[in-house]
Amino acid sequence: MLLGLSRIIETPGASVPFSTEVDLRDLCYGISYPVSEPVVAEGTVRNTAGVLVMTGSVRTTIHGICDRCAAAFDRDINFPIDVVLVTELADEENEDEWVFPLEGDSANLDDIVRTVFVLNLDSKLLCKEDCKGLCCRCGKNLNDGACSCQKELDPRFAALKQLLEK
Repeated sequence: MLLGLSRIIETPGASVPFSTEVDLRDLCYGISYPVSEPVVAEGTVRNTAGVLVMTGSVRTTIHGICDRCAAAFDRDINFPIDVVLVTELADEENEDEWVFPLEGDSANLDDIVRTVFVLNLDSKLLCKEDCKGLCCRCGKNLNDGACSCQKELDPRFAALKQLLEK
């Protein structure tokens, strides 16, 4: 979707609100497709002293398999949008990922929302931030409680253990 900005490009202080839904079901993340619902983006593009600044938020629900405990999960996410829109890129080799070129007098919201979503998504999909994962010996999900495996003593400390037993 293109957002027309012709009426604010030459008017410092002017702004244009936006609201859109982007379909990212085709977004492959690792081996999964975590987005099955539309990604909703809302915010404002404001001309701040001749610079077009887009602010707002991107939100949706991701559905995935936890990379630590292998449990299926659903999690609502909300990422901020804070990007700059320019009429042309000064140096395409060193381009900033938070700077987007305009297409004529319009901003491509689909491209911006996809980029903001991907760059803010964690490198690992986790059911919760403090997921404890699985026991490497018995495979028990440690989020459900401790397992009954005995901790192995580091062989470098075997001599110290013998001293403690005496």
